[in-house]
Amino acid sequence: MKGTQLGEFEEIVLLTIAALYDDAYSVAVLEEIGRRMERPMSIGAIHRTMQRLEEKGLVKSRFGEATTERGGRRKRLFTVTPAGERSLFEARTLRNDLWAAIPKGAFNTSFS
Repeated sequence: MKGTQLGEFEEIVLLTIAALYDDAYSVAVLEEIGRRMERPMSIGAIHRTMQRLEEKGLVKSRFGEATTERGGRRKRLFTVTPAGERSLFEARTLRNDLWAAIPKGAFNTSFS
C-alpha cells in the first residue's frame, strides 16, 4: 500500500465517493464534483485519481451489472475502505484544528 497522505483533489474525490456511497463510478463522481465546485473537470483526472486512491488502499472497486443503457458494459463502482475513512477523519481533524488555531482578527473580512 502506498502512502495515505491525501492531496486536496484526492480528498475531494474520496469524499465524493463516500457521499455517492453505492453509486460511485467515474461519471457520477465527475458530475457531482463538477456540480459542487462549479468548474469543468476532466474524466481523465477523475480516473487517475480514483486509480491512485485504489493503489493507496483508500478505496476498492468492483464491477456492477451490465446494462443495456451502457451497451452491455458494466460500471466500475468504488467504495471507501476503512483506511480511506481513517484518512478522511485525519484530514478533517487537521483542518478543524488549524481553523480553531486562527486567532480572532487574523482575517480582515468575515465569511458566513
